[in-house]
Amino acid sequence: MSELRGTAFVPGCVSGRLRLGTDHADNHSIVMLTQQQIASLDVRPAGIVIVDGAMLSHPMIRLLTLGIPSVIVSSVDADRLKPGREVFIDGYQGIIIQPPPSECPATPLPKTPASGEAISLADGTEVRLHASIFSIENAHHAKHLGAAAIGLVRTEYLVPEHGGIPDVDFYERTLNQLLQRAHPLAVTLRLPDITPDKPVPWFEPETGITDILGLQGVRLYSEEPVKSVVNAMLDAINRLSGEHKLSLLLPYVTRLDEFHHWRRVIQQRLNRRIPVGVMAEVPAAILAMPRWLTEADFIAVGCNDLMQCLFAADRDLVELSRYLDPYAPELYNFLQQAATAAGNNINKVQLCGLLPQIHGVLPVLLGMGFRVFSVAPVMIPYLANTVNETDPAEAEALAHRVCSATDSQQVRELL
Repeated sequence: MSELRGTAFVPGCVSGRLRLGTDHADNHSIVMLTQQQIASLDVRPAGIVIVDGAMLSHPMIRLLTLGIPSVIVSSVDADRLKPGREVFIDGYQGIIIQPPPSECPATPLPKTPASGEAISLADGTEVRLHASIFSIENAHHAKHLGAAAIGLVRTEYLVPEHGGIPDVDFYERTLNQLLQRAHPLAVTLRLPDITPDKPVPWFEPETGITDILGLQGVRLYSEEPVKSVVNAMLDAINRLSGEHKLSLLLPYVTRLDEFHHWRRVIQQRLNRRIPVGVMAEVPAAILAMPRWLTEADFIAVGCNDLMQCLFAADRDLVELSRYLDPYAPELYNFLQQAATAAGNNINKVQLCGLLPQIHGVLPVLLGMGFRVFSVAPVMIPYLANTVNETDPAEAEALAHRVCSATDSQQVRELL
């Protein structure tokens, strides 16, 4: 029997026959893939072993949202696994055992919190765990896994089956189904976030769009066909907003004048007022936190893209993944600066992305003062358990030690 310690990614314990690639995958197998192969999966396997995956990449974030138990391993460790034989994986602890033992050391499933409600730290302080989703099915899972709200809908993934340009009727039908599945949870729709590393079938990138720091998010909203798609979505939202508790989120905003312009466009398009927030994903937006808090209804900090900009490393490139260090003291000092700037308005700030979901990190963020998080639905019960067991004073002291650390290794040891 061989036991490997990989990197925990998506919680859950499963056993099945190990298959290499997507060709022979079925609902009972464990498939071993690269992150580039995730998009080609046409069945939902029991579990996944990812070889040399970049944790912050778009394929990996989508895998996390799907909720399939997954472990990341190096190519060296992958060579030790034998396709065609039974294997056990624990996605919460990052354990892989081949062949499975007679009694698998499964991580206990935590209690699911009540849907639509905040949870509490050890002293009773409220914390809200929202869900980040990209599909109608995700909305159903989020509600049943205890989400306090839908904190982020990645609407760019909502596309017609034929891959054509979405129109108002498509969006009205699709968004209505999603909102019905999420009801009675409040839902925040992020308007389409078109980026070079997250292409959509109805849009052909042009020169200047293929760069990470090029045209993306709201920077594309004046360009066709993105302009027509955004208008179609707003018209659909206008038809639905009277029946649901909705908020809107503008992606990749870096300047206040950008926000003022697009908020005005939204207000002119809609018949009723809907809260409009800003997605702060670059250092400049984070440093402007005090101004955003007086101008926007709320702020969503996109930790994935923020880390990409902060460390100057493309998050989809496996070769650069070591630069995107979730244990770097510099990252935590930057986030502490944002939390301090938010002050008494910290409850208007929602942290999104992988960072809060990495094992051991949430107490640090709680210690900084953050109280609202948007995470993958599958992670909510596990993170709720962490919140319930976290003492605010101890978390604050931990955050101080992490920010005072001299390197990533010290942070790892603290966590």
